[in-house]
Amino acid sequence: MKLYKTAQGPVVEFRSRWYVLNGADWDDLFVETNLQGMLEKRIKDLRPMDSAPAENKCLAPIGQQEVWAAGVTYFRSRDARIEEAQAGGGGGDFYAKVYEAVRPELFFKSMPHRVVGPGQRVRIRKDSKWNVPEPELTLAINASGKIIGYTAGNDMSSRDIEGENPLYLPQAKVYDQSCALGPCIVLCSDPPPATTSIKIDIQRAGQTVFAGSTTLDRLKRKPEELVEFLFRETSFPHGAYLMTGTGVVPPNEFTLAAGDRISIHIDEVGTLTNDVL
Repeated sequence: MKLYKTAQGPVVEFRSRWYVLNGADWDDLFVETNLQGMLEKRIKDLRPMDSAPAENKCLAPIGQQEVWAAGVTYFRSRDARIEEAQAGGGGGDFYAKVYEAVRPELFFKSMPHRVVGPGQRVRIRKDSKWNVPEPELTLAINASGKIIGYTAGNDMSSRDIEGENPLYLPQAKVYDQSCALGPCIVLCSDPPPATTSIKIDIQRAGQTVFAGSTTLDRLKRKPEELVEFLFRETSFPHGAYLMTGTGVVPPNEFTLAAGDRISIHIDEVGTLTNDVL
């Protein structure tokens, strides 16, 4: 079962049919204790749509949910963060330490109004010279801290700003249109299989300038572990999203440019495509 957000309202995909939940409030779905069961009952009396919603016409699957992110959860991201710290003149030992630590790195990423959906444009900061996208499995979590599904996320990052000083992390990560989600939420009570593939392709003038992939089995920390830490002392009355980190990092000489097209594909979710402003 999949859940889309569209201009018509929430759309449920179930057994290759699509149903519009007319009048449904998106945020109410994130407080349901048995969301899939509720949706199955609700769509029994609905007429299916004539066709599937186009992925690039879907809205970002978000209402009042905050977006948070986990860092240094893949070995490749650990190395990349060390490299950017060294490039900025600082040491990178703290990244190696957090990779091995019991407590994960968790940071605030975005309020809903800064999030863009499929087909919308992400931005690179004007005061940064080294910018990259980060393709991430993103968990959808209800108000009680239960994982209800997952989607694709793009954690846009200014590597030179963070590398200059780790205290600049919010400026490197949090700004308008620095977060993309979509095209849908795959509803499930358990995280996706470890074999789940995460791929990224970046095109410039119609040509691929970077492509890479990883699988979820390279994620060092279990999704449930990350969610448990996030909800330990923090409440989310409307639920939350949690980006789980990236295992695909472009080479150090690469930086995004205006006009680039970023496509992130995750098994079952589909493809999240955004152009760079």
